[in-house]
Amino acid sequence: MSSTFLGLNTAYSGLQAAQASLNTTANNISNIETEGYSRQEVSTQAANAIRSFTTYGCVGAGVETLAIERVRDIFYDEKYWANQSKLGEYESKEYYMKTIEEYFTDNKTVKGFNTIFNEYYNTISELAKNPADNTVRQQSIGYAQNLTTYFNDMYTNLQKLQRDVNSEVKVNVDRINAIAEEVSALNKQINVIEMNSGAHANELRDQRDKLIDELSEICGVDVEERKVIDSNDPDRVTGGTRYIVKICGQTLVDDSTYKTLQYVPRENYERVYDSDIDGLYDIYFRGQADWTTEDYRTKGDMLNVYSPTTGGKLQGLIQMRDGCNGENFKGTVSAVDVGLQQVTVKVKADYLMDLTKCNLPSGGEVDQNGNYYTTGGTINIGSQRYYYSAWTYTMDENTGDCSYTFQLNQGLNGKHQVQQSAATKEQNVEIGTNLIYQGIPYYMSQMNEWVRSYSQAYNEILHAGVLDNGDEGRDLFTAYLANGDRLNEGETLGGTGDTKVALKGDGTSTIVVGSTDNSYVLMNAGNISIADELTKDPSLFATRRKQYSGDEDNTLVEDIIDLKTNQNRMSYRSCSADQFLVCVMSDVSLNTQRAKNFTQNYEVLGTGIQNQRLSVSGVDSEEEAINLNKFQQQYNLASKMIQTLSEVYDRLILQTGV
Repeated sequence: MSSTFLGLNTAYSGLQAAQASLNTTANNISNIETEGYSRQEVSTQAANAIRSFTTYGCVGAGVETLAIERVRDIFYDEKYWANQSKLGEYESKEYYMKTIEEYFTDNKTVKGFNTIFNEYYNTISELAKNPADNTVRQQSIGYAQNLTTYFNDMYTNLQKLQRDVNSEVKVNVDRINAIAEEVSALNKQINVIEMNSGAHANELRDQRDKLIDELSEICGVDVEERKVIDSNDPDRVTGGTRYIVKICGQTLVDDSTYKTLQYVPRENYERVYDSDIDGLYDIYFRGQADWTTEDYRTKGDMLNVYSPTTGGKLQGLIQMRDGCNGENFKGTVSAVDVGLQQVTVKVKADYLMDLTKCNLPSGGEVDQNGNYYTTGGTINIGSQRYYYSAWTYTMDENTGDCSYTFQLNQGLNGKHQVQQSAATKEQNVEIGTNLIYQGIPYYMSQMNEWVRSYSQAYNEILHAGVLDNGDEGRDLFTAYLANGDRLNEGETLGGTGDTKVALKGDGTSTIVVGSTDNSYVLMNAGNISIADELTKDPSLFATRRKQYSGDEDNTLVEDIIDLKTNQNRMSYRSCSADQFLVCVMSDVSLNTQRAKNFTQNYEVLGTGIQNQRLSVSGVDSEEEAINLNKFQQQYNLASKMIQTLSEVYDRLILQTGV
């Protein structure tokens, strides 16, 4: 049988529920402008009815206030995180692609390639009219120097941009570490509260979700929350959860523990592309053991930043910094010399067969003794990473077979020396990553290809001529290396004799070019320059084919003019020499516009998803005002019920039977 005071207890439970709802509504209204706050609501259910042995059966016992919970839908959270990841990626790309577009700008305000190139050829046209005039020759050489300066500046600007991107990678890695530490601390606090008191740590969960929102802009995230199960009593509710955050498919946070990302700058012998600046960061997970930069490869796992699922700003930055349009070195092992520690790799890709497109590290450093040497780089043979110090290119034009022989650095490789088994297995070989995006290395490679092709074709024309004293024509375009030496000092790059190293043959020969040989491979947009002797003495600039053909002989100059538009003399991406900017700007403009379009698209999608998310978890002032009125009425009614029952009990206890 129910208690005499059951009605009072029932009304009191309604009063408590109404009070909790009013307090929660007040909290919602107070946080209506708080970023990341999720609307809360009181969860209630009817109390267990009391059985009474009467005809009407059971008597209601009021309401139970179970919990104050966040209103949140993980479905919209995951959609938002995925969208923010894409938005962060394309925002980074758009910013840096706009910068590259500005670098290649050519208009009335900024003199770009077309303007400088056309000005140069205007002076060549004047030289065709006065081929023996040293003043005109000097003017032509001066404008040629403007052209080399343009490429020098572009090379420097792109390297500075790569350095800026690299610095931003570091900033974002630092922020990932900070977020990981904060999330792990919140996980611990949430579990302490929810396991000890049974209450929901709503505000702490909101803080954690806000951090994941920020993390999703930096890189793609996968979040999983599991309930902690008591293995001895699986049905017991522990109240604890295990919150796991993954980036790039690798665990960053696992409950109250987290991993730290470490950025390790590459040494000069670890470069992937010849145009790379020193100190590009590789990112590793820092292990729990003592961890130093000397043994990071064994104590920490490398973060897979090149994965298509990386996402976020980090993916955009890595693709800008390292993107080669998929034109990295790749082939298969064809021979191994264990004694010499040399590996020969057969290649088939067209861009690897053409040395004007070569982007392997080819030197430019000086050792402590002042000797010039190649820095080399790293090469992956099968699953093992090796260091190499030099390479040799071999092309058999009769068969079309092309290969590279790498001299491995035994000192740096230590115990990991290459074995003969690598040859029989025909293991895959790769340098760098097959990153299919036109980033900074791609545009550097495009410039290098043009300056090598143009310089070689131009100098070959000059070699076909003679000077006033009957000597063979001299190189106009050359390159000065990092140690101050000039390519083929005192010789001509396209000249004859033992010092000649050609990047192309006659179609029937075998071409062999080493990374330290005197060839156009050592020339790039950063070191191309005009030969000093021609700037000092313009008479060394050849303008005719025969010594005594007369001052009006301009046949050589006409060939130089023809070089501008004749693809048979020089072909760049199936275009003539003067189409360099058109070809490059088509890539730059397309990538810039694509990044801009995707940024706008994901901004619109993000706004839509956020509105959907807010429709569930956001605080609506009008809805809360209605709730406030509703719960106030509920509170008033419960109070009125208590008042009524108080009068009943007063009559029953104090006045009945008197």
